[in-house]
Amino acid sequence: MAVLQLEDLAKRYDKKVWGVRRMDLEVKDKEFIVFLGPSGCGKTTCMRMIAGLEETTRGCITLDGLNITDLAPRDRNISMVFQNYAIWPHMTVFENIAFSLKLKGMAKDEIRKNVVDVAEMVKIEQLLDRFPGQMSGGQQQRVALARALAVKPKLFLMDEPLSNLDAKLRVVMRTELKAIHQKTQATSIFVTHDQSEAMSMADRIVIMRDGEIIQVGTPEDVYFRSADMFVAGFIGTPPTNFFKVKLKKERNQGALEHPDFKCPLQSDEFAMISKYGRKELVLGIRPEDFQLTKTGKGILNAKVLVVEPQGSHQVLAVEIDNKIVKTIISSDHKLSPGDPVSFDLDYRHLHFFDTESEKRIS
Repeated sequence: MAVLQLEDLAKRYDKKVWGVRRMDLEVKDKEFIVFLGPSGCGKTTCMRMIAGLEETTRGCITLDGLNITDLAPRDRNISMVFQNYAIWPHMTVFENIAFSLKLKGMAKDEIRKNVVDVAEMVKIEQLLDRFPGQMSGGQQQRVALARALAVKPKLFLMDEPLSNLDAKLRVVMRTELKAIHQKTQATSIFVTHDQSEAMSMADRIVIMRDGEIIQVGTPEDVYFRSADMFVAGFIGTPPTNFFKVKLKKERNQGALEHPDFKCPLQSDEFAMISKYGRKELVLGIRPEDFQLTKTGKGILNAKVLVVEPQGSHQVLAVEIDNKIVKTIISSDHKLSPGDPVSFDLDYRHLHFFDTESEKRIS
């Protein structure tokens, strides 16, 4: 069992710059958590405090009920995989994986068994006699994973371990990492700024901004019920489109009015927004929730600005109210810049936000 608790965790540099302002979080046993956010939001700083590589300015780190805040890194029963892998170039793969086991005083036969077991798990059993300089980046990353797994840690930390790999290998490795987690059942924290990695791998995602947690939830939670405009704009490719709109009621029908379109509301949505008490709000529409319809028959009409083919689909950029709006449509539609287009909306997935706080209206 490995439950991690962070209470009021903070890190400040030079009494001025906050790396992490406040972190309150519980990571459950066997859970795969992803810290996600833009560069400089505090993801890696938080992970380094958990590992003991950074001193805390404030707060408490507890692992299985034991306060490890001031313990040395070697005493925390935590393994970490770094962005640059940090494997020793003068040692073979076998020696790299076995090194920590030797420090624990493990018998030679047991060391060999453990090394072979984790090497097979990460698919490098045929590379045990090679040196790091004789291997590709992807193979070196597997060595770093095997070395971290060999000691059977209570907590497994990964700091952007896929960032140095090419795009195709990243997709392969994130699937394998998830499969390894399912085999080992190790409580794991993975740091990334790539939302596709986070969405595909995480049990829960911790979205950070400016050293603080903005939202914690499953991939479905953060995508379909984004806590604020930052999350809605950060999660998803292309990101959510935002429109400032006014709430109107005509003939018992509620609607959101924009200079270029009018979006009718279902009765429950109108009641919810009316109860909120604001006449102006921000409407969020994800690119896939635009539905291409016959020209002139939809609620929103525009001209094609750019077509971005993506194989299985295409991203269509149009200009509305001097802003570029991106939509996702089927590749079956053959469109060119300048063509008129018309859209309806998928009303099940509209998002509403406060104009001042930018928080979700729900």
